[in-house]
Amino acid sequence: MIPAEDIVGDEQWADTDPAAFAPVLARLGAGLAGNPGAALREAARLTGDVVLATTEVAARAVGLADGPTSLTPAPGDRRFSDPAWEEHPWFLAQRQAYLAWSRHLGRLAGAGGLDDADAAKAHFALGMVADALAPTNFLGSNPVALRKAVETGGSSVVEGITNFLEDVAENGARPRQVDASALRVGRELACTPGQVVFRNDLVEVIQYAPQTKSVYQTPLLLSPPWINRYYIMDLAPGRSFAEWAVSHGHTTFAMSYRNADASMRDVGLDDYMLRGLDAALAVVGEITEAEKVNVAGLCVGGMLASMLAAYQAQGGDDRIQSLTLLNTLLDFSQPGDLGAFTGPEAVAGVERRMARTGFLDGREMGTTFDSLRANDLIWNYVSANWLMGDQPPAFDILAWNADSIGVPEATHAAYLHALYLENRLAEGAMTMGGRQLCLDDVTADTYILAAMADHITPWKSSYASTGLLGGTVRFVLSSAGHIAGIVNPPGPKRRYWTNDALPDTAEDWLEDATQHEGSWWGDWADWIGRRAGKRRPPRAVGSAAHPPIGDAPGTYVHA
Repeated sequence: MIPAEDIVGDEQWADTDPAAFAPVLARLGAGLAGNPGAALREAARLTGDVVLATTEVAARAVGLADGPTSLTPAPGDRRFSDPAWEEHPWFLAQRQAYLAWSRHLGRLAGAGGLDDADAAKAHFALGMVADALAPTNFLGSNPVALRKAVETGGSSVVEGITNFLEDVAENGARPRQVDASALRVGRELACTPGQVVFRNDLVEVIQYAPQTKSVYQTPLLLSPPWINRYYIMDLAPGRSFAEWAVSHGHTTFAMSYRNADASMRDVGLDDYMLRGLDAALAVVGEITEAEKVNVAGLCVGGMLASMLAAYQAQGGDDRIQSLTLLNTLLDFSQPGDLGAFTGPEAVAGVERRMARTGFLDGREMGTTFDSLRANDLIWNYVSANWLMGDQPPAFDILAWNADSIGVPEATHAAYLHALYLENRLAEGAMTMGGRQLCLDDVTADTYILAAMADHITPWKSSYASTGLLGGTVRFVLSSAGHIAGIVNPPGPKRRYWTNDALPDTAEDWLEDATQHEGSWWGDWADWIGRRAGKRRPPRAVGSAAHPPIGDAPGTYVHA
């Protein structure tokens, strides 16, 4: 057996295994080899599952049974929704065999004597294998694809092969998720009217044009993630958080980060805080002549806003009136499935790759995020595009998701080490700009929004932030996921939970929470309105010191 340390040290292997799953699986194999009793028990359980599944399929085939099977797909697993998976013996047999051995793979991860972190990573890796080998991913065992092939006289198969060859040539051998040809930045996306009023070598600041006869005195600054394009906060008309804020009377600004390249290798996390967010805060204050600014941050943009608030508190600076933290993680002790990609071995591999280029390619990060929901974001499109010859849809969220952005080497390395590996921010041990950050020093009121189905920022981990910040905190839980939790305009399918109390655990909070129909946007509008001062006539966009220099969405978003 190849020693795990040899696998970790092999740079070429690390490039083909960016998450460093191989060393963990090697340790799992060694653990199972050293404990043959556990391996035999799991093999016996698999044999029992297969025998039972075979018996049930045979009984159904000859009409002796028609009830539910002992193994069933997980709730919400749309792969097996077609009636043929229940009604046709061939497809039922394929499904039951798959469910048996995929469950077996999941149990193996816990049978090798690994520590908790390695066991979780092995479970995730084996789950990825199971997802890849699902019968829905192959033409001969996908009833929907076979039916369409018959109905189209085989043309769907030809179109699927064409899609596959195009994706191999143009999309890194991955199925396209979206047809972005009709979704243009500045036209259909990121199109709330405004002007760029500031630009440095790291960030542009956009001021949106007022849409109401009066506006609040305290302006609002949107702090997007630096690892994504900013316009997830200004996605499309009727689906834009920025538009919602403007239409509710807030003088609203947004930051748009530059797409990092090799020239930005040494730009660090301190730069993003000081030359990015802090510089933008100063611009907002100068243009509006406001002493305080409300800041709304998304994901790592919310983390950066919290860092800046703690940094400013150390210097006696209280310009931040309130914080809104949207799907934001401050305590990284329980990062969820993303922890499978952020352990020491995986981080070492990322650092080796960044050392060659000077930045992290946004496509690599996009692949990581897609892997967290592989059935929805990868294999679903294998089935639709490659097996059935479908064309991907034109969908705004997926168009944004495909529009990746690079991150400087120094910034991403510091982010991974300080937060995922060492959790310094939550433990009060993080230093930025020469100051030690203590989140308890942040006394601004904070609105924390988490999403129940968030696969990137687990909502229970987000809830931990309520015990870290020093000010008054309101925690709200949305029914959606990481992105749909933000792109959450009012609609009949929306719901959210509130609870004014903040007990020690997220489970206790939810147990006593009140469910509301609709979007949390309305709840936030009421909350932020009470912290935005009196209303007055709107000012012109820009100022003498920061005049408009171009139409929104600016130039950095196109780079």
